[in-house]
Amino acid sequence: MFSFFKPAEPDPKETARSLYDKVTGLSSDSHESRSARLRMGMLIRAHIDKTFVAGAEQTAAWQERVAQAIVNGEEKPPLPQASEFQDIKSGSKSVCVYLPVEEAQAFFDMGARYQRMQLDARQAIREAQDRMDRICFQDLKLETPFEVLQFLREELQQDEDTGEDPRDDDAALAQRAPD
Repeated sequence: MFSFFKPAEPDPKETARSLYDKVTGLSSDSHESRSARLRMGMLIRAHIDKTFVAGAEQTAAWQERVAQAIVNGEEKPPLPQASEFQDIKSGSKSVCVYLPVEEAQAFFDMGARYQRMQLDARQAIREAQDRMDRICFQDLKLETPFEVLQFLREELQQDEDTGEDPRDDDAALAQRAPD
């Protein structure tokens, strides 16, 4: 009836940050704690995949804007930056997921370096997995890490099976993006 009688919706970003802090701060080894850590690990994996893809896509768009700025004699646009928040589909709804900006920026930069061909697929997978392993083992206190960049692993495997060079695909990352 009156909107001021409705309870205020919590800010999804604050909720995401609070949940991350709560889960990474768990010291218990109870079933509930392990389940919370595993759920957070799956959400972080999705965040990392989306952030890597965003780094590649935004870098490609930035490179085009830089070229246009040079042609027009304008100042270069600022480099794109990672977001510490990603909306991740979880079942039938979308969930806001937080990853500290230092971590998010590292995965974003990996995607950017991959787009600029400063990293090949194997190097990108290795660097991303090393960082995810640290997050899983140290921050989430998991016994087994989650695999990141599965879409890139599958593309690499497919290219190896067909004998193609993974860099021959000019469609870049747009077609590799996870849903």
